[in-house]
Amino acid sequence: MRVGTGESAVVLLEAVPRRASSIWTRAYLRLLLSGDTMCALFACVCVLGVRLIAGAYIPAAEYVLGFGLVAAWPLALMMGGAYRQRANGEGTEEFKAVFNGGAGLMAAVAIMAYATQTVIARSFVMAMLPLALLATLYYRYRMRKRLHRRRAAGDYMRQVIAVGHRESILDLVLQFRRQPYHGMRVVGACLPDHAMDVDLDGIPVLGSFGDVASVVERERADAVAVLACPELDGAALRRLAWSLETARTDLFVAPALLDVAGPRISIRPVAGMPLLHVEHPEFNGSRQFVKAVFDRMGAGIALLVLALPLLVLALVIRLTSPGGALFHQVRVGRDGKEFRVVKFRTMVVDAERLKGALLEENEFDGVLFKIRNDPRITRVGAFLRKYSLDELPQLLNVLRGEMSLVGPRPPLPEEVGKYGADVRRRLVVKPGMTGLWQVSGRSDLTWEESVRLDLRYVENWSLILDLQILWKTWSVVTRGEGAY
Repeated sequence: MRVGTGESAVVLLEAVPRRASSIWTRAYLRLLLSGDTMCALFACVCVLGVRLIAGAYIPAAEYVLGFGLVAAWPLALMMGGAYRQRANGEGTEEFKAVFNGGAGLMAAVAIMAYATQTVIARSFVMAMLPLALLATLYYRYRMRKRLHRRRAAGDYMRQVIAVGHRESILDLVLQFRRQPYHGMRVVGACLPDHAMDVDLDGIPVLGSFGDVASVVERERADAVAVLACPELDGAALRRLAWSLETARTDLFVAPALLDVAGPRISIRPVAGMPLLHVEHPEFNGSRQFVKAVFDRMGAGIALLVLALPLLVLALVIRLTSPGGALFHQVRVGRDGKEFRVVKFRTMVVDAERLKGALLEENEFDGVLFKIRNDPRITRVGAFLRKYSLDELPQLLNVLRGEMSLVGPRPPLPEEVGKYGADVRRRLVVKPGMTGLWQVSGRSDLTWEESVRLDLRYVENWSLILDLQILWKTWSVVTRGEGAY
């Protein structure tokens, strides 16, 4: 089938796992189902056991009710969407579905008991179901980590045919290789007729835009990604979707706004057409007030808890190299306002003077200056940088309202002077001690990747996203990868 030409947005076509991938998908879902049931059974046994140990009399009807709730537990999770294949391994969506299913069952039991005037032991609603929910969330977390490890080893991957132009496909390949936990691997590409002989970093070119359906069938691919293709208009995409129906390939349309997602995007029917509505990000108001309170409370508590370790680190720095323990440097914050960031000193005292002699050894491809084995870094400083301990004094900047716990990387004034108009978008929010750049590769990121992650955070900020980043920061920092 030939695909027509025209204007179109960035589009993502993602297949329901089938053929080889359907084998592990069905097995994985069965494992989730059995594990969720065991979590509910564990909660039921714990609650009944505690009551028996306390000497309480338990009628036979309550045993029936308890084990009936165990049987209803996976059904409630299913109604909440916890067994949808596209949620496998995606933490936020999966955990939200589990929570919705569990909370829905608790609400249903309480409402039915009230409506029918049935006496139900409060231990089921107040203890068993909440315990089952916590156990299931932990079980899903462990299963997600296991799935990510298998995908990092090359297993449980979906095969993707990329459709688009060279630059877009190369960017997609880079992202999938950098983040294998998404479970997507590009195994082939379809390019415009005039660009069939380009190099795609080892990805074979299997056809043109008109060959997508036949390539998917021949390669037994699980997904098709169509990226930045002005040649594909709405009618062409509709015909492409029809041609993929026999292979049970679902069509997902992503907007051309690559860094906008989540609650800011909604589809509204207007004049019989589905139009994508993009809301403006909120940089002021109640949500930012909540963020500011959260930041300062978190920083204050962290400083109290870490006071003694911070004092020990400061003493070690002073004893192992000449100079003060703290390092003050001018950085640029929200709306371009400068402030003095506080960090533990990790370099020799005259590091700035020595920087000029090392400019030719810069390993970064943008406005940043970084050297993997920087001779100015002290031995203690290398340890502090590996585990980001040198950043801890920035809690003082957060407490003063100059920084946030989570946000874009705080830039130097000379870096901001080289920013283009798009990059300056990073300055509309407070810089953070950690951010998407910290949990996505740290210093191993290129300049373009670092900017894209910062802009993505700016466009999609939420308190839930902050909590996710803080949670991931712990595991990234303890591994000590990508820091120098």
